[in-house]
Amino acid sequence: MRVRDTLEFAETDTLLRDDVRRLGTMVGDMLAEQVSAERLAQVESVRRAAIARREQGETIDDLAARLAQVPLEDADALVRAFAAYFGVVNLAERIHRIRRRRDYQRSTDAPQPGGLTATLRALRDDGVGFDELRALLPRLRIEPVFTAHPTEAVRRALLLKERTITERLIADIDRQRTPAERGADTARIRQALTASWQTADAPQQQPTVTDEVEHIGYYLNHVLFRALPVYYEAFADAIEAVYGDDPEYRRIDLPPVLRFGTWVGGDMDGNPNVGADTIRAALTAQRASVLANYRTDLQALGEILTQSRSRIGVDDDIEARIARYTAMLPQVAARLSPRLVDMPYRQLLNLMRARLSAAESDDGGTGYADADAFIDDLQAIDRSLQRHRGEHAGRFALQRVLWRVRSFGFHLATLDLRQDSGTHDVAVSALLGDDDWSTRTPDARIPQLHAMIDGRARIDRDAAGARATLDVLRTVREARLRFGAHAFGPYIISMSRSAADALAVLALARVAGCTEQDEADAETVPLDIAPLFETIDDLRAAPEIMRALFDDPVYRAHLRARGDRQIVMLGYSDSAKDGGILASRWSLQRTQAELLELSQQAGVRIVFFHGRGGSVSRGGGKTERAIIAAPRGTVDGTLRVTEQGEVIHRKYGIRALALRNLEQATAAVLRASLRPRPPEPREARWRALATELAQVSRAHYRALVHDRPDFPAYFRAATPIDVIERLRLGSRPSKRREGGIEALRAIPWVFAWSQNRSGLTGWYGVGTALAHGIATHGLDEMAAMARDWPFFAAMLDDIEMLMAKSDLAIFERYSHLAGPLHDAFHAGIAEEFERTTDTILALRGRTRLLQDDYRLRLSIRLRNPYVDPISLLQVELLQRWREAGRDDDALFQALVTTVNGIAAGIQNTG
Repeated sequence: MRVRDTLEFAETDTLLRDDVRRLGTMVGDMLAEQVSAERLAQVESVRRAAIARREQGETIDDLAARLAQVPLEDADALVRAFAAYFGVVNLAERIHRIRRRRDYQRSTDAPQPGGLTATLRALRDDGVGFDELRALLPRLRIEPVFTAHPTEAVRRALLLKERTITERLIADIDRQRTPAERGADTARIRQALTASWQTADAPQQQPTVTDEVEHIGYYLNHVLFRALPVYYEAFADAIEAVYGDDPEYRRIDLPPVLRFGTWVGGDMDGNPNVGADTIRAALTAQRASVLANYRTDLQALGEILTQSRSRIGVDDDIEARIARYTAMLPQVAARLSPRLVDMPYRQLLNLMRARLSAAESDDGGTGYADADAFIDDLQAIDRSLQRHRGEHAGRFALQRVLWRVRSFGFHLATLDLRQDSGTHDVAVSALLGDDDWSTRTPDARIPQLHAMIDGRARIDRDAAGARATLDVLRTVREARLRFGAHAFGPYIISMSRSAADALAVLALARVAGCTEQDEADAETVPLDIAPLFETIDDLRAAPEIMRALFDDPVYRAHLRARGDRQIVMLGYSDSAKDGGILASRWSLQRTQAELLELSQQAGVRIVFFHGRGGSVSRGGGKTERAIIAAPRGTVDGTLRVTEQGEVIHRKYGIRALALRNLEQATAAVLRASLRPRPPEPREARWRALATELAQVSRAHYRALVHDRPDFPAYFRAATPIDVIERLRLGSRPSKRREGGIEALRAIPWVFAWSQNRSGLTGWYGVGTALAHGIATHGLDEMAAMARDWPFFAAMLDDIEMLMAKSDLAIFERYSHLAGPLHDAFHAGIAEEFERTTDTILALRGRTRLLQDDYRLRLSIRLRNPYVDPISLLQVELLQRWREAGRDDDALFQALVTTVNGIAAGIQNTG
């Protein structure tokens, strides 16, 4: 029997409850001032009705009827009011996470679970000595990659106001502020809340690629740039705390473990707004921002490193550099204050700042050629400080700058490039003058591609159909010379279907002159080519495709030049859209294991790049749990994963939380690499069972989504997809091409089903598969698999979380918008939801979803009274808007507000 949830705050969450109440009161006061006391009363009345419906078992009809009476002119303000409430709930929860982290840090005996110290202790207890840990560090790489796939694009003006609120809440996190200080904090919070209310949620114009570069730059420059040295310090301290007594221990300089990537400006797949120009512009903007950050750092260092020659010695090397840069930059040197003559470090730092400015403008060779030259100057200062009793006279601050430069370089974040394989086919076809190229088999294409790569093919270098692609590759070559070898990440090939797709990129790069001389004086293409396998069929074909590439002598020569390292990107979004979440997750798991075995046989190190989204059906969920659940050996020291949509803001919007997320990811990679879970004798049986379940689930999912000709019409009527397609969230179109569901991108597909509160994309087909498994193999066997197999347990955790956020009573209201199609589809969908819920509860021996996850249940409960009314209001507005002809008017603007509100309230939306 299922139990209704009437969750209350735990005693440990008293301060969270106080923050929620305090902020909620301020929002109420702001609404009364900015709108009216009557509107505030209306909001409170609706909120109480929503709570009663959830916790007292009242029907949804009363709440829906109340919202149906809301006049259009009131709808926008009502939705924004609810959004303001759960906006502060989001902040209160984030602050409480920081509070809990601080509580752990105060305790030397109980390090926070999942953190670096706790994980290293567990590894030490599991037999990992210091030498084994040290051997892993050179290949340890954590690389979040930020993409321009927004489902929640908070504009910069609002981000800055949120930062103000966050800073004031953190200042009083332990309730140590004086009454006067707290009063000042309250005034600043109210100011930020009110100014946010008076600011539109999004600009009127659709974002450009430049806007997206700036948006991602906020997190890189204002959060991660500051947090990065603390990450390294925490890592080094954790190693010393755990291994300080190890006979082999010695303090080591950590390699640059943490790097960041971005797709913004380089993701050309289906986006005509991205190309050579945006690649140059993105790299230029990133370079400008990171150099500006370094100049600020050097100015701060100059305030610290004020040592005088009359007090302490400095290395002759420092004096030599001052003399050399003074001759190089005489005008800059002439402007330096005479007071600095006795402060050599400060003199040198000022000259270094000038060299950074010159590096940005490429001014006459006086600027730094690359980040290594800048690092060389910083290390010279570091050596001098060490030799002249400067360990505690500024070396700590200098080390922080060094950590940043080693990780961010002069490029800030590596820029990945992505393009659809079909675009490459068009370019090759034009170059060869072969109109039938796209219809030829891979076996027929490969010899001609080899001929293009080694220069034997006759090509038309001026072919119009290849111009844009060749311009991109020429830009890569030029940009590598200016911005450095680390400026670019892999070149990702979407819709990779054969070995010819990877060879086509090599061929096009050769034609464009995108080559460099290697140590053996041979010309090589300086790009990691990464096939992206997206659909379930593509994932199944991936091992054969990669085997063909590893066996191809031309491609293998390219791999040798890249250190015999192959990046493969795995797509979570399209595989789930293709066959449902269970078939997707199992295909991804199985493909990784098969590709690992293949690469080991071929003598190639394979690196998996996980294309995860924010929602469960697009690979979302807890990253550290997914790492531990990955097939043994597939992590191997590396985590490269996309971060997108609301996930970026949630994980990297606040410095302390960004640190916690990065530490958790690193700790999980350490655990999975050094001591992966031991072999499980039952796993062979479970793998066969998972294959069976995936087939059942996929068949049931496709029977609804892909096989019923009237389902696309139902989808378009029962979700707000027609609103989502018109949103100005990102620079790229919502469709790759014209067509039905197959042509729709995975993000709007998932986004639409999360908006109508069904979450269908994250569970449909699972209940049928689990019921089949229980009937065929028994509850005990299925329960053991759900309990003891990390892959299956993690997947069920993610599905359970999504289902707990779903509301089938609200979804039914959306379904009725489909008219006669409601009767054709709703009952089957609702039945599958109940089946999935019942089977998950049965496997876990529980009476309610998330029974053992109090914190997530509390989080959902705090938001539901605000999200539910927005959902019901969206249904009412959708019906009015569609009946009125779908004009871009006040009704549409009110709908946009509901979409933004639901997305922010539910989280994990796209």
